[in-house]
Amino acid sequence: MSETNRIEYKRELSDGLEKEVVAFLNYREGGIIYIGIDKEGRTFGVKDPDSVQLKIKDRVRNNIRPSALGLFDIVTEERDGKDILKIIVASGSEKPYHLKKFGMSEKGCFIRLGSAAEPMSQKLIEELFATRTRNSIGKIKAHRQDLRFEQLHIYYQEKQKPLNKQFRKNLELTTTGGDLNYAAYLLADENNVSVKLAKYKGNTRVDLVESNEYGYCSLIKATKSVLDKMNLENRTITKITHSERKERRLWNAIALREAIINAFVHNDYTREIAPKFEIFSDRIEITSAGSLPDGLSKNEFFEGFSIPRNKELMRIYKDLDLVEQLGSGIPRILESYSKDSFRFSENFLRMVFPASEEVFDKTTNETPQVTLQETPQVTPQVQDLLNVINGEDSRSELQYHLGLSDRENFRKNYLQPALAEGLIEMTIPEKPQSSKQRYRLTARGAKARKI
Repeated sequence: MSETNRIEYKRELSDGLEKEVVAFLNYREGGIIYIGIDKEGRTFGVKDPDSVQLKIKDRVRNNIRPSALGLFDIVTEERDGKDILKIIVASGSEKPYHLKKFGMSEKGCFIRLGSAAEPMSQKLIEELFATRTRNSIGKIKAHRQDLRFEQLHIYYQEKQKPLNKQFRKNLELTTTGGDLNYAAYLLADENNVSVKLAKYKGNTRVDLVESNEYGYCSLIKATKSVLDKMNLENRTITKITHSERKERRLWNAIALREAIINAFVHNDYTREIAPKFEIFSDRIEITSAGSLPDGLSKNEFFEGFSIPRNKELMRIYKDLDLVEQLGSGIPRILESYSKDSFRFSENFLRMVFPASEEVFDKTTNETPQVTLQETPQVTPQVQDLLNVINGEDSRSELQYHLGLSDRENFRKNYLQPALAEGLIEMTIPEKPQSSKQRYRLTARGAKARKI
C-alpha cells in the first residue's frame, strides 16, 4: 500500500514527526502515520515500541500548539511478524495547529496536500485563525472554582494511573488564565448537570414507568451508571423451538456501549444540555446535543473520521479505557445497525436502536415475557458470587466474602453479568447508586446456586 492523503509512512521516528501531525490536525479528515514502514511500503518494524510511544507522546504534547491532547492515539500493530506503531490523528477544531517553535507562520503551519505535508499560506493561516472555535468547554471558565475531584482520582487509581498535584494542568482542566474550565466542572465530584434515563411501557412517551437521574456528579460516574442500567435492561432472550434453542440480547451490547459513550463524549455541553437516554418496548433512543462538527460530512462520520467535539473528555475517557481508539465507535455500531439508525438535525444527533425482531411482539407493542432455562449456565465468577450471597448483601460485603479488592473487576465480571442475566436483583432498583443498595438472589439465581 502506498502513501495517500490520509496515510504517511516513516521507517523510523524522525525529526519531521511533528510536522506530519500538524498537517493532519489541520486536514479536514485527519490521518494515520505508521512508524516502522518505509516509503515503498516495506516493513522494518520498531525495536522498542513502548519506549518510542512515550517519545512520540512527549514530542506531540510539548511541540505542537494548540494542544493536541485528545486528538491523537497510538497503537502497536504487527505486520510481517514485526511490531509497528500506528498514530491516528483526528482533525482538530482549533485550526491552525502549528509547531510551537515557529508559531502561526508559514514555517510552523502545515496541511496535508496529496501525500505530503505542505506549508500553509499566510492568507489561509489568517482565515483559519479568524474562524477558530472559541466556545469550547476547555476555554469556558467554570462558574465554580471550589471543585473537588476525589471520584476522578479513584478512577485513575483503579487503572493504576494515579494523578499527581499537577493533574488539573496535565489533563487540561484549566483555562489559559489558570482558572478551572467547564471540562473540570463536568468531571468534578459535584455539578449541576442532570443526566436523565427514562423507561416507557409501550412504544410512545405516553406511559412513563421509570425515570432515573444520574447527574450532579462526575461525568465519568454518570457514564458508568448509565452503562450499568442499560446493561441491566438489555436482557438475554431465550427462544426454544422443536429443533433448536436461540439466545440473544435485546440489543447488541457492543454497539449499545459505544453509542452511550459516544453520546457522553461528543455532546455539546456549551448549550448546558446533557445527553438523554430513553427505553421503549421496541427500541432505545439516545439523544445528544449538537449535530455534526463543522467540517465533518455524514459520509466521513460513518467512515470513522473523527473531529472530537470535547478533546479534554476524549483524552480522559481514553485514559480510563472507556474509549479504545479514535474513530472506532461509529464503525463498531454499524456492524450491528444500519445508517438509518442515526437521525441528524440542526441541533441534535439521535441514535435509534430497534429491539431484536425475534423478541418484539408487534401485535401488542410490548416485549413479551420470556421463558428462561431452568438451570442457567454461568461463568465461574458469577457462580462464586451466587454462592456467597446470603439474604441481602451490600457491594462491599459481597467483595469481602469473595476476597476481591478491585471494585472495577467485581463490577464488570461479577455484579453486572449476574444482574444482566436476572440471577440477582437490587433491593432499590429505582436508585442504582444508593448507599443503601443491597443485592439478593432471584428465583432464577437460586436455581444456579451450588452450595
